[in-house]
Amino acid sequence: MPEKDVGHFSEYFLQKEMRTTKKYMLKGRPSPRSIKAGFTLSEEEYDVISFYLKKYKISNRSRWFRETILNHVLKTMDMDYPTLFGENEMRR
Repeated sequence: MPEKDVGHFSEYFLQKEMRTTKKYMLKGRPSPRSIKAGFTLSEEEYDVISFYLKKYKISNRSRWFRETILNHVLKTMDMDYPTLFGENEMRR
């Protein structure tokens, strides 16, 4: 099993699927999930999320939370990745 240190994240780095909307995934086979992560919500936040899940007929809440959070994190990391030129230089 690869090391879980952030410095070794390159082994799992981003893999983009070619779709109309970008979906970011980790490379490789999914490993069994053994680490729990929990958080609390206010009643209003819970109601909004419940409404969304019901409206779009999402039955697997934990999968939706996991995919939504990881998609946001990986997308942000992709946007923050260092480039050879600055944004202003590339727009010229």
